[in-house]
Amino acid sequence: MTRRLLAKYFTATRRETDETSEAYRATTPVEEADRRATIVLITSVTVLLITNFGTDWRWIAGLADFAGADSAETVFTNSDGAGFNRLAWWAVVQISAYVGLPLLVIRFGLGGKPVDFGARWSVKHARVYLGLLIFSLPIIVAVSFTDGFQAKYPFYDLSPGEPFWPYLWVWWLLYALQFVALEFFFRGFMVHGLKHRFGYLAVIIMVVPYTMIHFRKPLLEAIGAIFGGTILGTMSLKTRSVWWGAALHVTIAATMDVLSLAHKGLL
Repeated sequence: MTRRLLAKYFTATRRETDETSEAYRATTPVEEADRRATIVLITSVTVLLITNFGTDWRWIAGLADFAGADSAETVFTNSDGAGFNRLAWWAVVQISAYVGLPLLVIRFGLGGKPVDFGARWSVKHARVYLGLLIFSLPIIVAVSFTDGFQAKYPFYDLSPGEPFWPYLWVWWLLYALQFVALEFFFRGFMVHGLKHRFGYLAVIIMVVPYTMIHFRKPLLEAIGAIFGGTILGTMSLKTRSVWWGAALHVTIAATMDVLSLAHKGLL
């Protein structure tokens, strides 16, 4: 059973992707192939710069102060919802960068459509993703007992006696959308944007920056990102879609938050 699944979803996918890449490179001028790959890579670096540095609320507060909005910093530091506002800014920047810039590049730089970059909807292979979720849950539960996990999650810290509504629920919505955007960027834009030039190696190229964005998280989670990124990248090649991968990612993230709240006695 396991060997058959590996052969179908990994070995065959890798072979088919490499064969398609070889055919593309045999019929496409090197300059054109390199141009498209370079556009994807430069865009990816730009997106990663924005998601790393643009999420710091201090620069937007400083810019607002420069423009005369003296209360801008208060929104992020001393207001009732300061903690939520900082996280909301982080999520909005992440979503905008992961989706907005790639969509512009797909349309005007590559002359393509989002469906060619993993945005195609498909109901197939749902059972495989369900199997991945079932496999992941015991590992997540076990890791949730570690000090590193409990120190990191949940991102939004509830104050003593604070209800879930409105801040936690709204944060969870933004958090989920952020994962959908993340999947589109890494498993969609990067993988499908590079597969013609590099074949299955596109997945490995994608996994490098994907793992690096986990460097500030617990070590076990960063290591897990290597395997998770490879699996979801391969599945994206197989299904031509990132939506089930996004659903899986959101479900795992939600489970992690709920477990963290449970450990802290907040449920």
